[in-house]
Amino acid sequence: MIDKLFDHASVEARMAARWDEAGAFRAGRPDRAEAEPYCIVIPPPNVTGSLHMGHALNNTIQDILCRFERMRGRDVLWQPGMDHAGIATQMVVERRLAEQGIQRRDLEREDFVRHVWAWKEESGGQITSQLQRLGASCDWTRERFTMDEGLSRAVLKVFVDLYRDGLIYRDKRLVNWDPKFSTAISDLEVQQVETKGNLWFIRYPLEGEPDRYIEVATTRPETMLGDVAVAVHPEDERFNGLIGRNAILPLVGRAIPIVADTYSDPEKGTGAVKITPAHDFNDFEVGRRHGLTLINIFGPEAQLRIAGNDAFLDGLSDGPALDSVLALEGLDRAEARKRIVAMLDEAGYLAAVEPHNHAVPHGDRSGVPVEPYLTDQWFVDVKPLAERALAAVRSGETRFVPENWEKTYFQWLENIQPWTISRQLWWGHRIPAWYGPDGRVYVAESEEEALAEALAHDVVNGTLTEEEGTAIASDPDRAAAFLTREEDVLDTWFSSALWPFSTMGWPDETPDLVRYYPTNTLVTGFDIIFFWVARMMMMGLYCTDRVPFDTVYIHALVRDERGAKMSKSKGNVIDPIQLIDSYGADALRFTLAAMAAQGRDIKLSLQRVEGYRNFATKIWNAARFAEMNGCVSPAGATGAPPPATDTLNRWILAECSRALADCTTAIEEYRFNDAAGAAYRFVWNTFCDWHIELAKPVLLGPDSPAKDEARAVTAYVFDTVLKLLHPFMPFVTEELWALRNGGGAGLLTLAAWPAIGDLSHPESEAEIGWVIDLISEIRSVRSELGVPPAAQVPLVLVSPSAETRARAGRWNETLRRQARLSAIEEATTPPGQSVQVVVQGEVAALPLAGIVDLEAELDRLGREAAKLDGEIVKIDAKLGNESFVSRAPEEVVEEQRERRAEAVARRARIDEALARLKAL
Repeated sequence: MIDKLFDHASVEARMAARWDEAGAFRAGRPDRAEAEPYCIVIPPPNVTGSLHMGHALNNTIQDILCRFERMRGRDVLWQPGMDHAGIATQMVVERRLAEQGIQRRDLEREDFVRHVWAWKEESGGQITSQLQRLGASCDWTRERFTMDEGLSRAVLKVFVDLYRDGLIYRDKRLVNWDPKFSTAISDLEVQQVETKGNLWFIRYPLEGEPDRYIEVATTRPETMLGDVAVAVHPEDERFNGLIGRNAILPLVGRAIPIVADTYSDPEKGTGAVKITPAHDFNDFEVGRRHGLTLINIFGPEAQLRIAGNDAFLDGLSDGPALDSVLALEGLDRAEARKRIVAMLDEAGYLAAVEPHNHAVPHGDRSGVPVEPYLTDQWFVDVKPLAERALAAVRSGETRFVPENWEKTYFQWLENIQPWTISRQLWWGHRIPAWYGPDGRVYVAESEEEALAEALAHDVVNGTLTEEEGTAIASDPDRAAAFLTREEDVLDTWFSSALWPFSTMGWPDETPDLVRYYPTNTLVTGFDIIFFWVARMMMMGLYCTDRVPFDTVYIHALVRDERGAKMSKSKGNVIDPIQLIDSYGADALRFTLAAMAAQGRDIKLSLQRVEGYRNFATKIWNAARFAEMNGCVSPAGATGAPPPATDTLNRWILAECSRALADCTTAIEEYRFNDAAGAAYRFVWNTFCDWHIELAKPVLLGPDSPAKDEARAVTAYVFDTVLKLLHPFMPFVTEELWALRNGGGAGLLTLAAWPAIGDLSHPESEAEIGWVIDLISEIRSVRSELGVPPAAQVPLVLVSPSAETRARAGRWNETLRRQARLSAIEEATTPPGQSVQVVVQGEVAALPLAGIVDLEAELDRLGREAAKLDGEIVKIDAKLGNESFVSRAPEEVVEEQRERRAEAVARRARIDEALARLKAL
């Protein structure tokens, strides 16, 4: 017996346990041994993460695809796992240790890493249980971690192979440096933040003419200590005669050349720019063009490092001026800026200060300004890898859905720069490189292999004798002291780039790799096309010579109901777990699917989630009605539609087959909102609101062959509804499937997707369509014109055809009950004071004399029309104001457009009602 109320919490726990006990989601089930494989790899969430709304959307879409293909008989592998998340995890553990009064630098590296692993075992992976609450049907027995042994082995092999192919190298270059974490980060981990700053105008005296200056403008006066030149545009006549001369660096006294370079823009600032190659990317390129020295004046935490800095001190004379500059040693860059500006002002070098808004690069995790920093780092020359990744998408081996995201992919890969892959962290894949006594680097998959290479090299070069080499190799202590291991770890995205094949056992040719790779669909957000998608394409082609997936589905953002991006600072973050607690996982999943239109962000409102919770309740109540009226499929039913002779039954079977076809095609084409919409309209409107209501007289009547047929058809359609909805709403559908079938039909999640057949029956569809349209038109007129709900109104068919007359006779009682009609009559002309409706080309009239207060309704509708007109005028004024449109947030402008569209649509309905009333 189905309970009266749907309790989502108990259902979710019970169904999750059933799936787990049955191993329902395991890939490679014996009953699927001959089935076609289908594979999705989950975008591995950070081990530090908890479920946010982006995860909920992403994994709902993946789960829809996996459950759909599993029901279509395929051997589905949805590969789960987590990312070790280098910076994020190290930050969490450092904060935890700090609460105990322990700083990372107080520990040995190995001790700190042990703390991280302990934290991972204790607290990591919260998101896994949260994904299970969402209903994610991953094969959880295969969960992987980017730092586990198998994936680490893959990382070592790829690094070594790339190095030996000349695609990984070590170089001293300017990189994005995050001073909070004291590590390099890639260009993709930098976000530009609009900042209110200043432009400082500084006088640089000319060498030999101390009373004559060349004036530069800068947003970073603190870096001037590392200046090595002043650049002017070669065609800027203001500086004729100065190119080739020297300026004197204020405060420091260093003579620096004035060079001609097109980087200097005559229209900006003073036209002259200070050149600091060690602390600015553009200046670095100018320095390379002119052979300038690089002077790094900062330490790893962006503190001044000038005392004992040979590059800085070279050529400077001792004295009070230099001493005052050296007194700045150790200052943070922000404090150094204040002190240097004050010193420039005091010495008369500061010409002016102007407010200046500009974009300042910040670390996306630390939130602090990044520092262009000169340091030794490891890089991947990704240009050759990018060429293959570009060709694979251009040839159609891999496609993007929506297709427009290909342009973004192409643009980035066509302009790709070397990838900085080293990070100055302790948590992560340690770079497999060792340094010999002479500083020579040896890259190998193990220390033993690196040692053998180093000893062989030194023996060949005569640095060691063969006997000495043998002695070192045989003595563990001497061997350990002979090589020094690289301290840096790899960028987290390096291991993530190997995810599709490393999780399946690569580099070994495992059965899983052979069966499930390449994978089928990747579901991800647009924000990691660069971070992850492109890198997986490059690495997949490099390592396996095949694309890692054939389709990349890019979903949009989940925003709040006004269209604003969710953020903690705005206080508009919606927690998916709280929504699951309140409304159920099925309601949240269906909401996300129903709103997941390609290329359009989701505006999530609690009202929509509540509405789809009501949808789950509607399904539950329909199941109870079916049970109470004996609408149950017979044991051993084949899943084929039962024979039907009744018009209503033929109609609902036709509608069911149409909805099934529409939903199936939409999922295949990644139109999840259309699939959910087709399912919703059929279930709520067609099946529940119309079929069940129209079938009640038979189902509630005496036993008869007609009742048996109605029961069988209703049972078949409802079972099809459960299958149709299962990919979207797995919990409620699985529970009802079990309750309706007593467990004898097995799990719904492993049941066959309904076969799509042509069950159309034009005559039945036309007749039931006429019934529904007529009732709907009458209800609309009653509502718009204010007909009292209890009022019984006659319906007059105006010169009806024989077919319409026959239909009215067959459906007389239903029409009178559903449309609240007192009688159904015929006439050759419409009665006076009647409203006419046209259904399938024929006229019907509703006499309203004495039923509707015409004057009161005209007044009511007129006032509502005037109110809407005023609202439309106000909205048009806003949207016609260029200042409002350009300055207001995009979501606010879009909200105004939506409000206008709703007001215009409502105004049109009022006009129609007014026209009908005036016709009376």
